[in-house]
Amino acid sequence: MFFHPSPSSQTLILRSFRTLISLSSNPITLFTPTHHAVPHFHQTLTRFSHSSPADRQFFGFSPNGVISKWFSSLPPAAAVVDAVERDVGVEDESGGEDDVVDEDVKPSIPVKAYFFSTSVNLKELTDQNRPNYIQPTSRMTNYVVLRFGNTKPESIGLGASLSGSDNVYMVVFQYGSVVLFNSREHETERYLKIVKEHASGELSEQEMRKDEYEVKEKPTLETWMEGGLDYIMLQYLNIDGIRTIGSVLGQSVALDYYVWQVDGMVGEFTDINRGMEKTGTFTMKRKKLFQLVGKANSNLADVILKLGLFERSDIAWKDAKYAQIWEYLRDEFELTQRFASLDFKLKFVEHNIRFLQEILQNRKSDFLEWLIIILIGAEILISVYDIAHKSVTSL
Repeated sequence: MFFHPSPSSQTLILRSFRTLISLSSNPITLFTPTHHAVPHFHQTLTRFSHSSPADRQFFGFSPNGVISKWFSSLPPAAAVVDAVERDVGVEDESGGEDDVVDEDVKPSIPVKAYFFSTSVNLKELTDQNRPNYIQPTSRMTNYVVLRFGNTKPESIGLGASLSGSDNVYMVVFQYGSVVLFNSREHETERYLKIVKEHASGELSEQEMRKDEYEVKEKPTLETWMEGGLDYIMLQYLNIDGIRTIGSVLGQSVALDYYVWQVDGMVGEFTDINRGMEKTGTFTMKRKKLFQLVGKANSNLADVILKLGLFERSDIAWKDAKYAQIWEYLRDEFELTQRFASLDFKLKFVEHNIRFLQEILQNRKSDFLEWLIIILIGAEILISVYDIAHKSVTSL
């Protein structure tokens, strides 16, 4: 019985046979792994070797024939594959290339932001830490930068790197925020104590706010900066970069505190409203209400005036690179959206305060009205008594 292979098998075997004949005329191509010839030849051999005996018989080749001799004279397929893999590289089992560690990215610089007081005397802080003080490069006067470690006058810049160094930079703001760059965990408290000696309105542990961030340096970065999840990558980090990043983080961590304060007032008024819903009245005293009014107004003033939330950094005004950092971080920490939420909550508090003030005012008016009625009634009684007494004495 004569066997007829399928058309696809015939095509495969014909192509394999042509490849063998073409390679036999140029042995160098056969045994030299290249990017194109070797993988194609190895694929051809593999397909031909896996063809059925009937297919090979169709072309007149027996297992001990010419093709077997060709296979025995060739190097092992595994050796060819290994050579190709070493030359062109292979993909992993998942289909992607092997992970490559970017050696240009330097160790990340930890950034820690704290808000633990409502005011810091920057002049006293600067006078007592004069060797660590870094001269400002802008007209901003609501913060100072201190360097600990290497106190030489040179500053980090294009030729130096903060990554891997022992220098610690501390940005202290007048409104109470402190931002530490490259500080180790066990050293943080020591640096904070330096500021606490000149701080007023220190907050409790429950009220204190903290945030963490990272800065990475990559000199070969194609763009000036690149954002990521909880980090920012720069070509290099210098003093202006520290000031710019510190200003946004300082505002962010301080804004957390004021949002927490307003949330407390919102919760207090919510409880009052729920009590009024059940009893139809409330028991808040006028003094307590006035305290809430003062607290709401002072929080809004601190956010706008002390934090300077809507004031653009002088460094960002002068250099577009730092303006890019400033705008990116403000979007990253959602300062505008968080202030809008804070303002909405303050309007809710203001509405409740106005409503309760009207109720207290009505109560006072009612009390005065009843007092006037009582006085008029008393005056009438006295007049009646006087008339009666005179009529009795005249008789």
